[in-house]
Amino acid sequence: MKSKHALAFGIAAALALPFVAGCRSQEGAAGADRTAAATLVPATTQTEPTASGETNAAILVRDDADPARAQLIATAALGGLETYGVDGKRVATTAAGEVAALDIASGVRLGGGRVADVVAAVDTTGNFLRLFQRTGEGLVEVGARPLPLGFAGEGICLYQHRLDGSLHAFIVGDGGEVDQQVIFDAGDGKLDARPVRRISLPSPLKQCVVDTNGHVFASEEAVGIWRFNADPEADVSATLIDAPRLGHIEEEVSGLAVHDGGEGHQWLFASDATAGRINIYDRAKDGAYLGSFQVSAPGQDAEAVKEPGLLFADSRPLGTDFPAGVLLVNDEDGANTKLVSLAAIGKALGLDPGKPVPAAAPPKVAAVTARVETVPAGSYGDAADDPAIWAHPTDPSRSLVIATDKKAGLYVYDMQGQVVQFLPDGKMNNVDLREGFDLGGRPVVLVTSSNRTDKSIAIYVLDTDKRQLVNVADGVQPTGLGDPYGLCMYRAAGSGDTYVFINGDDTAMRQWRLVPTTDGKVRAEHVRDLTFDSQTEGCVVDDASGTLYVNEEDVALWRMSADPASGDVKTAVARVADNPAMKDDLEGIGMYDLGDGRGYLVFSSQGNDTYAVYRREGKQEYLGSFAVVADPARGIDGISETDGLEVTSRNLGPGFEHGAMIAQDGRNVMPVENQNYKYVSWEDIAKALGLEMR
Repeated sequence: MKSKHALAFGIAAALALPFVAGCRSQEGAAGADRTAAATLVPATTQTEPTASGETNAAILVRDDADPARAQLIATAALGGLETYGVDGKRVATTAAGEVAALDIASGVRLGGGRVADVVAAVDTTGNFLRLFQRTGEGLVEVGARPLPLGFAGEGICLYQHRLDGSLHAFIVGDGGEVDQQVIFDAGDGKLDARPVRRISLPSPLKQCVVDTNGHVFASEEAVGIWRFNADPEADVSATLIDAPRLGHIEEEVSGLAVHDGGEGHQWLFASDATAGRINIYDRAKDGAYLGSFQVSAPGQDAEAVKEPGLLFADSRPLGTDFPAGVLLVNDEDGANTKLVSLAAIGKALGLDPGKPVPAAAPPKVAAVTARVETVPAGSYGDAADDPAIWAHPTDPSRSLVIATDKKAGLYVYDMQGQVVQFLPDGKMNNVDLREGFDLGGRPVVLVTSSNRTDKSIAIYVLDTDKRQLVNVADGVQPTGLGDPYGLCMYRAAGSGDTYVFINGDDTAMRQWRLVPTTDGKVRAEHVRDLTFDSQTEGCVVDDASGTLYVNEEDVALWRMSADPASGDVKTAVARVADNPAMKDDLEGIGMYDLGDGRGYLVFSSQGNDTYAVYRREGKQEYLGSFAVVADPARGIDGISETDGLEVTSRNLGPGFEHGAMIAQDGRNVMPVENQNYKYVSWEDIAKALGLEMR
């Protein structure tokens, strides 16, 4: 089972506060005066008061075929949800308990080719998440089961991942919780959700909103406005945008909303509730303050909403009254929702709201999912790093994965991801293996690993019957490297000699021949030194052609001869600067063998969490990239920040009959726990990119 761990913002807050203070000091008194003198903007229209006399949030539901048929859905305390026309008239009521907050995601791709508008609500009667679909008849609840939150939810915002379209909900809570859940199709027209990660702040949160750039903004009432990454496979990267006493917030921040009017017109609205005004920030300029305004009832220019509550913005034109979109402002005292024209706000403050632009097309990266994940590494932090694969020749289901914990030792996993053996032999960074090594007159599976504890080459035999590693090193085999990193092995097709390459942190790479001793041990004989201009790590050898491939992390994938007598001439196969689909660091690399010298090179583009595929033979063209995304139904998250990987075309048993890529996952979430390894079927990769299978 996965154990939950909170991600704290303490360090980020300490780093971000000087930025906020700096913004205030740069604007000086003029900035303070502009904040105090907030412009009054009358609402164009407002809804009737709710039947219960209470409300705290509202969303807009569009009808793109007929904008005049757009509707508002507002909370009504124990009265559930009420639906209004844009003229403010109530048209329907939906039982939904006592909803504290709600949000909508349009055009969500569900199973079976279904596309739907999904509404998510936080019901405080039992503190659980409720899911609805918007249909022509109204709201229909489609949750597959009760979805308890385990805390007092205050706000919710939805986010659709640009890569795979997956729908995520962020629920913020009274105890400072930021709970991220992924919503998925559970079949039979029902939706389910699964926890992804928990981020914790020290005080209550009120609302959150996600922009088109994948940033979540959350209002911590007495602290300020936070921004962090919505993608659970990315760094949290928390930044404080504004704060009471240090910026432009008087005391408490409440509601948030975003406006996307194209480049140069990306706003963040924040309710400075205590001051009775709404602030505007420039999201494209790290949250630079643009001005403030107050909201009054339609046709009034004297009395403003005392404490504007939760906000919701839609940047698309909505008839002649809202040519640049609409901002919904909750008015608790009036028990209604004010509809404010974004064009009117822009005119009042001398700001151009711009024009909405079509949503950016998803990047041209294929998305696949892992079928299996391993038990997490025992060490915390950056621990898992690199795997090697042994395919059982007669019973593929009994194949094994050998993988490193670079803080503790070596794991042997089975094809279900369970631990078969753990050897606490040192800080093992990379690992590789070769079959058919002659030791004592019998062929064995030889395994080597770079041991950073004693800076040595660790050498083992894999006992395939007992499914265990046995140390056969002839004493400590020193590398002479300051910190040995990457490792790969090579078996020469002609001589049958077996070699190991190891690189270190000083741009050096060394090659050793592995030699059996008379007493059944193995020693390493140094045969060659290679030098690169910067850090290298991932490497693989094509035994059939005798070609060594090395990833120089920030520069290129290099090709050179694996023959120790061949010198150090190298040729670039792929340069980071030449392929926009790749982003440094280039890390782990593996080779898929189709036979007859054909196949594919696969390596991790760590900077954008993707994997590049190049042809093994001929001109070695770039064939495309793929990412490994989450599979909520299986409960397996995606892969990010990969260090090491391995690829094989051999049969590894059910689900992996055509081979697999096995890769280290640098951020293991859903929920958060120690790093591990993911098993991706080559069949899935091949289908996604139109590649061959063996």
